[in-house]
Parts: sequence; structure tokens; C-alpha cells
Amino acid sequence: MSAVIQDNNALYPALLSPYTLRGGRLRNRVVHASMTTRLAEHGRVTDRLIQYHINRARGSAALIVTEPLSMAPHQDIPAKVRVWNDENLDGLKRWAAAVESLDCRLLGQIQDPGRGRHLPGRNPHAVGASALADDISGTVPHVLSGAELERLVESFAQGAQRLQLCGFSGVELSCGHGHLFHQFLSPWSNVRSDAYGGDLAGRTRFVAQIVSAVRALCGRQFIVALKLPGNDGVAGGIGPVEAVRIAAHLTASGDVDFLSFAQGSHARSLEMHIPDSHGPRAPYLPLVRELRRGIPGVPVAALGYITDPAEADAIIASGDAELVALGRSLIADPAWLTKAAQGRAHDIRYCVSRNSCWSTGRPSACDNNPRVARSDEVDWWPAPAERKRRVVVVGAGVAGMEAAWIAAARGHQVTVFGRTGEVGGKARLRALLPGGETYRNPVDYQLGAARRAGVQFELGVSVTASDVIALRPDAVVLASGSNMVVPRWLPADAVTSGLVPDLRSALLPLLGRSNRQHGAAVIYDLDHTEGTYAAAEFLRARFERVVVITPRDSLAQEAPVVTCQAILRRFGQQGIESLVLTDLKWNDSLEEAKLEYVHVYNGTTSAIEDVAFFAYSTPRTPEDALADPLRAAGIEVHVVGDCKYPRTMLDATAEGHAAGNAV
Repeated sequence: MSAVIQDNNALYPALLSPYTLRGGRLRNRVVHASMTTRLAEHGRVTDRLIQYHINRARGSAALIVTEPLSMAPHQDIPAKVRVWNDENLDGLKRWAAAVESLDCRLLGQIQDPGRGRHLPGRNPHAVGASALADDISGTVPHVLSGAELERLVESFAQGAQRLQLCGFSGVELSCGHGHLFHQFLSPWSNVRSDAYGGDLAGRTRFVAQIVSAVRALCGRQFIVALKLPGNDGVAGGIGPVEAVRIAAHLTASGDVDFLSFAQGSHARSLEMHIPDSHGPRAPYLPLVRELRRGIPGVPVAALGYITDPAEADAIIASGDAELVALGRSLIADPAWLTKAAQGRAHDIRYCVSRNSCWSTGRPSACDNNPRVARSDEVDWWPAPAERKRRVVVVGAGVAGMEAAWIAAARGHQVTVFGRTGEVGGKARLRALLPGGETYRNPVDYQLGAARRAGVQFELGVSVTASDVIALRPDAVVLASGSNMVVPRWLPADAVTSGLVPDLRSALLPLLGRSNRQHGAAVIYDLDHTEGTYAAAEFLRARFERVVVITPRDSLAQEAPVVTCQAILRRFGQQGIESLVLTDLKWNDSLEEAKLEYVHVYNGTTSAIEDVAFFAYSTPRTPEDALADPLRAAGIEVHVVGDCKYPRTMLDATAEGHAAGNAV
């Protein structure tokens, strides 16, 4: 892999240039930032966890920071690798040897959530700097005494030494995101009056002691990195000025090899730490430029929504950072840098930045990469099938397109039928709404691969079972999607007359129009996924008033917490109204531009006047009517995506991928 980079470094010369860190050579400037994989089991290293990191090293990352490891006895969490005793030595050695043998440095991350918790409920086992409630969960931690902190310092340092003995090149202390170390650094969460609180020296003492202890035990050649808060978005917390003071103080000893700056905290600002496509690319770069002026001579790794190789190369070339740290981008495509170096950036499976990898609660998965942690994941292309078949794919959305290109690449004769004149299905519509640009990433990759593989497209065509049977296919992939369920309170004639359409149908006539209209736009929301709220933002630019009505007690209940926070922030900034615990009371008044609603518990009725737009967004029912007739005709049928059961893009890609390999 290093030969590939050496031969092609003219394409991205800065990004592909080597760098010396703690006396050792990194083959390029790409760091795989810490990402929780949930691939450990019962606190132990697994083969799949090792394979995940092998794949990122093979894909040309020069340095990998692991997910947080259990470095102290109180961190006995099954999904985190246990390092605080010797029971994992064999697994840790195999992990380090596998990655380091690929000319990639492996750093273990030291972190503790402290009082921080963004899952429902409170954590009764939390520890922290002060007896103050977590800003999201309300968890009040056990306050760590001076003696307990000294024991933790010893545990963290001994854990680092254990990693070193197993072959790891270093550690990173994760001191941002509102976790334990951040809680000590911030005057908002640290109100102690002992040696670990008060002034800058006191609040940084815990972290400084860990750095010093690790250096003392592990020596000068062991890499020690810090991830520090750059701006935690909390009033009274750590802003840029305080961030520079903290960074300068902690790096003054010369024991820290490089820094990165995280944003946000366990508060309403949690969304800041994992930016999405509603904002600019590399949104933290201006702040990084500002912060690094206060720490001259300390190498910095830029992170935060960096997805494109040219963008990453420019960051290094301009001197904004020495390294570029990528998380979601390398989950989406571990061969991100290899493809770029080979002049194949168009073949990269780009990150959708929808944060599904962050929020699933299950082992790492990706909207645009169905092969995460498989042994053949890196730059995968399907092997030829033993027997060529005739395959029909009904539906040109994400699930259908994934199945189609894979089946064709295996040598099958594949025809895709799509109702509209374009591929992409719902993703195509979502791409036209605010924050939707990246939703085309899976489709763009699939379309390029499909053309390369020779897929035949029949677009703008609605096929019947008879049409498909007449083609005499060996197999059919049914990916025809789903339809929103009509709310029960809505009379059938209101739908058939077109008076009240579903949200997707209602948006289509407005696409391409930017003129602002008089009156209110109202969405009845039982869907609670991100796309509904993007539609509300789209409507806000076109109507005087936008109101989202839901019978539930809050908005965005199907979205990750960071996505929900961002939605609520944008709604507040844009003046989009919401009515929760509210249902609709149907009568004919809508024909008079009036919509009546009722509180679900107390029955209080009110109305929205001057309604110019009204649509519903609801859970979906599969559009699978072709399945039974095709099976009755003796045809092999694979039902995928929303047509099987309406879920997410991640599920659609995965099921389409499996079907393309199965036919």
C-alpha cells in the first residue's frame, strides 16, 4: 500500500507526504479518529474488531486511534476492550501486531464518560469532578476524591504501559465532548476547592498528571496525544480563549506529541461534536487556525466533517494542520486514501454524514458501506458468478441500485425498472431538501458502478407482474419502496380528491420554485425522522409560517440525539413552530383554509387560520404487491429495503447488497 502512495503522491502531495512524530515516521497525514465500533465482546478483543482496524490500515491510514478502552477497574463495560488487567494480553498483542505490521501506528484511547450520558435514564455509577448534574441526563456523579484520582492516574498509566508492552505505539487522552477529563477542565462542571479545582493549574492537574505518569512509565518514544475542547458551546464553559490557555498549559512540558480539538459537550451543544451536511464542510477549521496560534510548535490534527481528499490535502498544504483526522469518512470507505492516490476519487463511497454509524447501538455499520469489518472490505468488487442469470430489479432507489450493480458486476444480465425518470428513489428527493446534498452519495456511487457493470435501465416505467413475468427472469429483486399510511382521522375522499396529500407528493410541485407564498404550511407528523423536518425547513423558505403538529410529546423521536438537537436549534432559529401532544380534528373547514387541532389529553381545541399547504408525514407501508404473483409464477424473488419493511437507508443498502450477491 505504501508503494501506491509513493507512486502517485503527485495527486495529493501534502496529504500523502510522510511526517515524523515522536521520532517515528508516519507514511502520510491521515489519522483514523476514534470511533466506537461495538465490536468487542465481553470486554475482549474479537477477530472482527481486529479486522476492522486492519482494513483501515490497508486503506492507507498512517495512524489509528482506537475507540475508548477500559483502562480502570470501574470501567467494566462489555462493549469496551478491557486493559486494566492481563486477561486480554493475547488479544491486544494480536490487534497491535496486525495493524503495526501494515506500517500504521496504533494508539489506544483513554477516556471516561464521567457524568456524561446521552441515553435515556441516569447513570448511578457515574464519577465526576463535582456534584453537579449532567446537562442532558441529569446524572449527578460520585465526586472523586484526591486519593481516588491518584489511583485513576496510576490505572491509566499502567494501562498505557500494558498497551505499549503489547505493541501499541501510543495513547490518546480524550478530553473533550463533556466526558470526565473535560468535566475537570471546565469551570462550568468543576467547582472543586481542592488541588484539582479552582484556577487553571488546578483544573488541568488531573490530565497533566496522567500525561506525566504515562510518559514516566512508557518513555520518550511512546506517542501521547490529547483531544481537547476547542469550544464546548456551554456558557461559562470552555470557549476558544480558555481552550488556548488549557492547550498551552498542558503542552508546555513537551510531553504531548499532537493535539486535536473537539467541539460541544454533554449539553444542548452535543450536536457540535459530530457535524452534518446542514453546515459547511470542515466547520471547525477556522477555529483550529485561531487556536493553534496559541500553541506554536505543537502539531495539530484537524477533524470534523472532512470528507474529500482534495479538501484534506488543502488543509495540510496551507499549514492549517499537520494531520487530518477522519472518522465517518473511513467507516464509509477504508480505501478512501488509496483510491484518491490512484486517481480514483470518483470511486470512493463517500460518507452520507447522517450519523447512523454513531447512533445505531449495534456494531459499526454504514449507510454507504455494507461490508464494514469484513475481511474483503477494502476496495471490494464482487467475484464473477458461476452461472450467468437474467435478473430484473423493480425499483431504482438505494436498495434496488445496490442490488443491481452488484448482480451485474457478477456477470448477470440486469435490468432496472424505475417509476421516475431518475435513479435514487426517496434519497433523490431528500437530496433536494436542506442538508440533503450528501444523500446522493450512495446513489452516485451505485450509478457509476452500475454503468461500469453494464446495467440496463428502464426509467419512467411502471411495471406489472405480467410485464415482469414476460421477461422470463431467473430472479427478481423487488425494491419498489413504500407509501405513507393515510392517518385514520383523514376521510378517504380528502385523499382521493388531492385535498390532503402525503408530504412527498406535496413537495414535488414546489421543487425548483423559490417564490415566497402567503399563508401557513402545516405538516402532520407521525414519522419523526430527519427528512420530515428538512421538509419543514424547505417550506419555511417558501411560506410565511410553518407549523409541525404531532400527537407525540416531542419532535424527532426517531432521530439520534445529536440530530434531534440540531433540528430543534434550526427550528428555533428559523421560527418554525411545533405543536406537540396535538391531534387534528377533521371537518370541512380546510376547504376554507382553516385547520382545527385538539390537545390529546385535555381536549382543548384551537385552529390555524390561512392554511396554504397541508400534508401528512407518517410511517410507511411496503409496496410489495408484485411479490406474491411473481412467486406464484415460480420466479425467485428477493424483497429488499422499504418494500420488505420500511426502515433506514442503512438497512436499504445492506439488504440490496445481500440480494445482489444472492441472485
